[in-house]
Amino acid sequence: MISNRRVTVGGPRGSLWGPAPVTYGLIALCCLIFLAGPASGLNPSYGTGDSLLAAQQAYFHRWGVVPAELFQGSPGAALTPATALFIHGSWVHLLGNMLFLYVFGVMTEERLGRMQFLLFYVGCGYLALVGYAAANAGSEQSLVGASGAISAVLGAVLYLFPGARVTSLLPFLFFLPLRFPAWVVLPFWASLQWLAAGRASEGPGVAYLAHLVGFGLGLVFAWVRFGRTTRVKAAPATAPEGENTP
Repeated sequence: MISNRRVTVGGPRGSLWGPAPVTYGLIALCCLIFLAGPASGLNPSYGTGDSLLAAQQAYFHRWGVVPAELFQGSPGAALTPATALFIHGSWVHLLGNMLFLYVFGVMTEERLGRMQFLLFYVGCGYLALVGYAAANAGSEQSLVGASGAISAVLGAVLYLFPGARVTSLLPFLFFLPLRFPAWVVLPFWASLQWLAAGRASEGPGVAYLAHLVGFGLGLVFAWVRFGRTTRVKAAPATAPEGENTP
């Protein structure tokens, strides 16, 4: 979770939480694609039971990244890291990713601008999935989801808004909401992804490596694009709640 703050960005754009059409458009597109596809279970054309499961597998194979097929030179396979960004495997997968895109995407879009944010999101998400596929080149399992792109957004947030207050729910403290600066929470999250990636020995489940690649790309992009002079200072305001990791 991150505080709803007004941030001085040195220009006429004003409030951090102004209109963010690209972020909202990405959320709407992902939701519409999910509702129309077999994973939602709401489209009767895909059937039920075994027919629905078979349709889901075929759907993920067609639009998701299959590492074993990605580097075989097929133009269709080369497009799948882009299409996979808009495909989600379950309601929990979709809602979790869209929550984080909403919470962190709005502030990042305001800082980058609409077109640059869109190119950043799609480009980093594409490369995050390619990086994961390269490390699991023999896997036949499909990989879908926007987590790599959203992790890139988190990396950019860490560089651009290190002092933004992030509210975290810690299980070992009985899920008490505690607020920490982004420079504490986001590196801690990245460390957890690193540890989880080291334990993930078999193909796609949760693509922790894609999270790490995306996070690193977002951090490096923000550093290269903005340098040291454009970090912003936040003024406290009422903070809504949301999850703190994708």
